[in-house]
Amino acid sequence: MKPIFLFACILMSGMKLDAQILKYSNSNEAWNADSLGNHRVVVQFKGSGRIAHVLVNWRRRDDQPQKKAIIVTDASGQRITKVHTANVNRESGEIWFETSGGAGDYYLYYLPYKNEGRSNYPKGVYLKPAESAEASWIAKTENVPVNAVAKEIQAINAFNSFYPMEVIATKKETALLRRTNSGKGFMVFPEDRMFPIKMEKDLPYRWIERKSDYRFSATADRGEYYALQLGIYAIEDLKSVKIRFGDLKNAAGQRISATVMNCINTDGTTYDNLPLKKNVQVGKSRVQAMWCMVNIPDGQQAGTYKGHFTVQAAGFPDQMVPIELRVSGKQAIAHGLNEPVKQSRLNWLNSALAQENKVVAPYIPLKTEGNSISLLGRKLDINEDGFPKQIQTFFNTEMTGYTEKGNNILAEPIHFHFYNDAKKQEKFKAENLVLTEKTPGTVKWTANSISEHLRMDVAGSLEFDGYVHYTVKVTALADVNFSNVNFHIPFEKTAAKYLMGLGEKGGLRPDTLKWKWDVAHKNQDALWVGAVNAGLYYNLRDENYSRPLNTNFYLQKPLVLPKSWGNENKGGIQVNEKGKSILADNYTGSRSMKKGEELYFNFNLLITPFHPLNTDFQWDNRFYHKYNNLDSIKATGATVVNIHHATPVNPWINYPFIESKKMKTYIDEAHSKGLKVKIYNTVRELSNHAYELPALRSLGTEVYSAGKGGGFSWLQEHLDSNYIAAWFVPEIKDAAIINSGMNRWHNYYVEGMNWLVQQVGIDGIYLDDVAFDRVTMKRIKRVLTAGGHPGIIDLHSANQYNKSDGFNNSAILYMEHFPYLNRLWFGEYFDYQKNDPDFFLTEVSGVPFGLMGEMLQDDGNPWRGMLYGMTSRLGWSTGSDPRPLWKAWSDFGMKGSEMIGYWSENCPVKTDHAKVLATVFKKKDQVLISLASWESSDVEVALQIDWTKLGLDPGKVSISAAEIAHFQKAGNFKTGERIPVEKGKGLLLRVQ
Repeated sequence: MKPIFLFACILMSGMKLDAQILKYSNSNEAWNADSLGNHRVVVQFKGSGRIAHVLVNWRRRDDQPQKKAIIVTDASGQRITKVHTANVNRESGEIWFETSGGAGDYYLYYLPYKNEGRSNYPKGVYLKPAESAEASWIAKTENVPVNAVAKEIQAINAFNSFYPMEVIATKKETALLRRTNSGKGFMVFPEDRMFPIKMEKDLPYRWIERKSDYRFSATADRGEYYALQLGIYAIEDLKSVKIRFGDLKNAAGQRISATVMNCINTDGTTYDNLPLKKNVQVGKSRVQAMWCMVNIPDGQQAGTYKGHFTVQAAGFPDQMVPIELRVSGKQAIAHGLNEPVKQSRLNWLNSALAQENKVVAPYIPLKTEGNSISLLGRKLDINEDGFPKQIQTFFNTEMTGYTEKGNNILAEPIHFHFYNDAKKQEKFKAENLVLTEKTPGTVKWTANSISEHLRMDVAGSLEFDGYVHYTVKVTALADVNFSNVNFHIPFEKTAAKYLMGLGEKGGLRPDTLKWKWDVAHKNQDALWVGAVNAGLYYNLRDENYSRPLNTNFYLQKPLVLPKSWGNENKGGIQVNEKGKSILADNYTGSRSMKKGEELYFNFNLLITPFHPLNTDFQWDNRFYHKYNNLDSIKATGATVVNIHHATPVNPWINYPFIESKKMKTYIDEAHSKGLKVKIYNTVRELSNHAYELPALRSLGTEVYSAGKGGGFSWLQEHLDSNYIAAWFVPEIKDAAIINSGMNRWHNYYVEGMNWLVQQVGIDGIYLDDVAFDRVTMKRIKRVLTAGGHPGIIDLHSANQYNKSDGFNNSAILYMEHFPYLNRLWFGEYFDYQKNDPDFFLTEVSGVPFGLMGEMLQDDGNPWRGMLYGMTSRLGWSTGSDPRPLWKAWSDFGMKGSEMIGYWSENCPVKTDHAKVLATVFKKKDQVLISLASWESSDVEVALQIDWTKLGLDPGKVSISAAEIAHFQKAGNFKTGERIPVEKGKGLLLRVQ
């Protein structure tokens, strides 16, 4: 091995560099970028004629600049109509234009675009060149020498600037580098963290002008997580690129050990806490940034530490990079994590924070007795074959408490049938059921079963929240054919009143459901069947499951058809009554297996509900969904402020770190006024303002999803391609790109959430759809609630039942997260007017899962919402104003009341109209009755009241309707009097 000399050989060869680069500056929004583009060249015309001729060495990173228009204006902004171009390429271009009046400055806008598409999903379309001058004028330009000078290149602002890491080296400069380093296979360019490597197809000119400075030298503080880059330029195709770290030593022999160093591109920890090794390959003539972390110990002695990092690639000689790191006597604050621009937070990508499966409130530790496992309000009995023998819940029908007698979910144990033909099936002998792990948070078990042709190995686990995971490996002991494989979940009829998923809206279970796999178009692999107080969600997967993109992007990365369950689209599900049960028959269709072949019939269960309703939380925590003056918010009666993105303290979507000081000031003031503050922060897309974007892009498609590119101009100009453009905020030009599913960004997200709690003081988060799984959700709930913090999480989702979203139900899509939510907000495109009460109950309210919610679309239906304790959300729109209902709650004293919904057989109030429903909020000496109508016309109803259950004397009570703005007029009613209820509306009646 020998040290690399990046430029010494070039200098010895007598290379003369191409024209030096222009000055780069930022204009501070000096022009309208949406009409002229984000970049311009400042040209000084010194000639005496009327035609200017300038050669611009612009060194552009965009492809095919000759296909993009150039707009020329004079210093006053007046557009020049006579413009001619020639020899336009990525390195330079010649432009002639007619001057407007002699010598002076002119502006050449060389990336003008127009926005097409929706305002929040723009498509930046670059204008095409068009000759605006007549042929006679163009002919005159032939004899005009270069008489103008390109003085500088200006960006609309610093964020749009290409300088310095996106100013390209010329072909000549690059070719000479390749020639003088032939045989090496690659070159290594050490680079400072403040200059993230951003281009894959080009070398930056910064590396050319560096000349012989090939060493890396920098200063860091004690305890700092120090980031640096090694830029790999591939002269040939490279495989298995990796960094071998060596100790750094000072003159006294003290060391910074290689054990505190790592490269995020090759090594790490997955989001679910498994070791990660990545094989980095670099195509010929491509640039690959290798981000390295040096985690300097807190007590490291100040001084200069020297050593080498070794870059290795299969088949080529190793190259050593000299490293000099000066450690100051200053102690880094929080390891440097408070300054994200320095990239210290890249360490978070490999974090295992909050991975231990500790029990989270309100859940309780798991308890085992034989093969039975008890958890909060539920119980799972395991059969000898490892599958559920019985599942029970112990919630009352009101969903406000528990019962001693269990509610059986299964009519018989869950089981498989492997049919060889219509009359014959594999007969399994179950053996070796063993509980392999018993902890407060998780119980695991294994079992196996043997038949003539098959071995079935079952590994199951139950977690404290009611999540059950099964890995079912079926191995063929001989060649075998099957006419069908059936996986049966036989539901008790009492636990199968409702159904949701597989193309069915939430509501009463249909007599028969027939469904087939169609992953190319439908994000469907799960079903929920249940009653309000006892139900079961399940999904079907195999060992190759990969979480698809959700919301508008499902079709760009859909589900992968499970080889076992899908069976080349022969598989499907049918749910219908069979004997004493409601049978969910999950079938594969005919198939064969060769001896030794393995199939994975994996599945997951969620036992619902997760916990009782926390009605007092609903009454006490009144959300205000808008950034506003805190005194004004306090005056509304709201108690929790939701801070959306695109606001002064949280401007950049899902990256709430840049204005964190402003955010902390706001939150501190809110706390002083008795208000809580939650912020918008989720994983689905990520702002282009994230400091780590170039480093994350260096990981390939691990963090960002592959795609066709496009979208807003900034993305096209700085990312080139291979991304999916996402949400855009035109007011601040925040352009996001889509995350790629399950990856290490979730580790960063957990650490970031912990930092926001500990350093900024957030009280929770507002999730606007979710692109992570329950592993990450558990972790963020732990860090949000650590140390007694409130940790409030509410989830918003637009209705997912459409083509772009894959025809899924929001509740099905996100049910794995429900155990950790405090509130639902479903959402745009949920029709509160046309859908029936069973849809409200199952798909909107959250009640069958232990949750409560709010309404959004068209500000909801307040009368129907009150049946479930729901209102609209204050601050979301001008028409969304629940304050009159909040006042009614306060006047009645909702806190401490018992909610008895119409869905419970114990509800003491009904009406004589089947489509006018009643929910009761009961206190010791008074009752609030919520009525809501689904009748097609105005009706008068009689209340059917069980006075004994209410504990009230009908001869001594009054029934009144208080005046509630935009809800109802005041009125009084006698016991037994018919009460008018308007179509689609309702009443709140107080009985005392």
